[in-house]
This record gives sequence, structure tokens and C-alpha cells, in this order.
Amino acid sequence: MLFVPADSDKKLAKGMTSPADVLILDLEDAVAEAHKPVARRMAAEFISAEAERIGPRLFVRINPLDTSFAMADLASVVVPGLAGIEPRSVRIVPVATETAEAMLTMPSWAQVTLPRLAGITWGAEDLSAAVGAVSNRDENGEYSPLYSLANALCLAAATAAGVPPIDTVHVDFRDSAGLAAACRASRRRGFRGRIAIHPDQVPIIHDAYTPSATELAHAKRIVDAFAANPDAGTLNLDGTMIDRPHLTQALRTLEQAS
Repeated sequence: MLFVPADSDKKLAKGMTSPADVLILDLEDAVAEAHKPVARRMAAEFISAEAERIGPRLFVRINPLDTSFAMADLASVVVPGLAGIEPRSVRIVPVATETAEAMLTMPSWAQVTLPRLAGITWGAEDLSAAVGAVSNRDENGEYSPLYSLANALCLAAATAAGVPPIDTVHVDFRDSAGLAAACRASRRRGFRGRIAIHPDQVPIIHDAYTPSATELAHAKRIVDAFAANPDAGTLNLDGTMIDRPHLTQALRTLEQAS
């Protein structure tokens, strides 16, 4: 999911040529307050113009609901071509950890049954500003405990709500090696994708979250083994015990490659 400032013709056009699955037209942090009316108009025109074009699905990041900008954002950009639009339906991906209050209510996502919910992501930058932190990382460069907790709660909340957990941005867009390592770790934890802030990050993210040929072959062997033994609770595969959770993970791996 690639963020693009909604008030930049050049970046909007470049975004449509990227291999990103989703282009997020940003009306919030990437747009100065004085430019927000122009950004709304540009976003709406861009969505309408690109509605029939094959390329990334188009999402919009609106301003927070407790600001005076949010309703104007929605009134402008909910037009044909916006991803998820069906009659009476706009799909939503909340950034669920941007305030201290949000962190304290993350378990409430377990009770959510919103058909409009398309995923849940998290963020460390706004949260650190909200709590007055000098930095969201320790001296060794790792997230400090509050932000590691935000990461874990996002993963659990999305899973409980039955939608994909989407990992946060890697802010150093020149750090390709660091991004690749972060994505591999993220996928091991259970995240299904990541937000990008630069087109060069997209291929790295795709590669890291796409199962390898070796993983796919192993997953298929697990599925085939249980298909051949439908009444088995556990099986021996190459000297290793596998059970139903392994089958669930194998099916998920194969789904990710489809």
C-alpha cells in the first residue's frame, strides 16, 4: 500500500505506474492545511479519471474524524473509482494505534463485525507524538516497548476481526536492506503486507511477503498429506510431526501466492 500526496500531480502519476497493490492518496500528513481543499479536488479528479484503468486500487487517507477536515474529505473523494465502493459501502483500513486511548481499547476489535473493514494497520510516529516521547526507538535502534506492543496488538486485533494485519512504514526509504529484513521479520510474525512511502520500497515489500518456491512446495506437501489422510489429527512428514495448525498455515501460504 503506497502513500502518495494527493496534491502532487507528478507523484500521483508515478504512483499509478508502480507495482503497488494499493495507492493511498494522502490528504492528511502529506498535505499542508492551506493545500487541503486543492488536494481534495485533485484526489477526486484523479480517482474519477483513473476509475477504468488497470493498476493499483485507489484508497484515500482522510484527516482524523475529530478534525474539521474529515467530513469535507469524505464528501469530496467518495466517487466512482474509489476502491471498495459498492452501493452503501466504503471499505476502511484504520490506523489503529495513533493515540494512547486507542492503545487502551485495541481489544475491542475482537467484537467488530464490520463488513466494511478491509484491514488494520498501526503507526509509531503519531503515537510517539501523542505520549510525548523523544523517540519511538531505544538506543540500539529497536522499537521501545510501547511500540512493540502496538505492533503486537495490531496483529492480534486484525486477526480477531478477521481482516489482514498490515505493518507500518519503514521511514528510511533509502535503507533497502533494513526494509527487507523488517519485512521478513514482519511476515514471520503474521503480517500480510506493509505500507510504503516511496515507490522503490514496493518491489522489496512484494518480494519479502511473497512465499518462496520452497515454502509453496512444502505447504503443498502438507495439504496433500492431510488430503490423503482426512481423519488424521497428526502426521509424520519427513520425520517431523505436523498437526492441524500446520495445515491451516499451509493453506494460508498457498492462498498468499494465489
